[in-house]
Amino acid sequence: MGSIKKQYWQYSLIVLILFMGVVLFKEFAPFMSGILGACTIYIMIRKQMKYLTEVKHFKRSLAATLLLIESILCFLIPISVAVWLLIVELNHMNLNPSTYITEAQNIANLIKERTGYNVLSTENILSAAAFLPKIGQFLLDSVSSFVINTLVLIFFLYFMLCGGRQMEKYIYSLLPFNEHNKREVIQSINILVKSNAIGIPLLAVIQGFIAMIGYIIFGAPNPVLFAFLTCFATIIPLIGTSLIWFPLALYLGLTGDWFNAIGLAIYALVIISNVDNLIRFLLQKKLADTHPLITVFGVIIGLTLFGFWGVIFGPLLLSVFILCIDIFKREYLDEKRIIIDKDEVDGIIKMEKQKNIDT
Repeated sequence: MGSIKKQYWQYSLIVLILFMGVVLFKEFAPFMSGILGACTIYIMIRKQMKYLTEVKHFKRSLAATLLLIESILCFLIPISVAVWLLIVELNHMNLNPSTYITEAQNIANLIKERTGYNVLSTENILSAAAFLPKIGQFLLDSVSSFVINTLVLIFFLYFMLCGGRQMEKYIYSLLPFNEHNKREVIQSINILVKSNAIGIPLLAVIQGFIAMIGYIIFGAPNPVLFAFLTCFATIIPLIGTSLIWFPLALYLGLTGDWFNAIGLAIYALVIISNVDNLIRFLLQKKLADTHPLITVFGVIIGLTLFGFWGVIFGPLLLSVFILCIDIFKREYLDEKRIIIDKDEVDGIIKMEKQKNIDT
């Protein structure tokens, strides 16, 4: 009777934990980007925290504050430089609306001449006008979400740094693995997070710079601006930078500059795409030897689940899932084979002993 009652309590507690976990995850979903961002930065700087508190004997609150300032500066400085470059480029652009209206009409006329399709038809204009409020609302929601999640990131990161050692020990004790598998899982998480956190921005900057060279050589309009957009397009799996260079090549072709259009397309296919593959290959060998399919499908899953930070945690989630399957296989499915092998070894030892006795 006592055993049944204990099992009832145990299973009821598991159901309660799962139910409350689902509810809390649903409520915390809008802030998931900030939480995951804090986890990423914590993994990157946890050794610095350990050095300041255990070697230099700083108070945890002081060390956490210093590292928080460091993280903010390291995050804000690249963003500030990128925004400054974007503003400088926009200042050199002609912001007269009539110029862009005329240019749009010329492009629409070229498309109509080449294909017979009227881009500026009444139906298309009404459809575009219907999307404008949605675009404005999307931009407003994105800005507000970015600000809120940045504050959440700072808040979570500070308390993670202050209570990092206890938090790590508690999470480590909850992992459903033996000591060897726990170390393997933790090591994989550290390597994957660091490789993605370092590799993805590095890949974006290098590929954007390579793309800018091509845009300048083949006379694309506003090469710095479109190189900036190419940096962000690198995180999109499969199509990636083609979202930027393909419309540019098409634009050059429609304006009659087929030489530069074909040249830009060849440059993008041969150099930009191969630079992407080469850098990913080098980063995988230096940081984490992750299969390309895990990266591609992980990013697709991660962007859907976690937003921007899914670029890092999508491949991580898929890699840990595969690792858990491998651990299950080694620990349980291969157990029978191991026992058979042990029995075979014992049998061989007995046979050898018997031979020695006979001789």
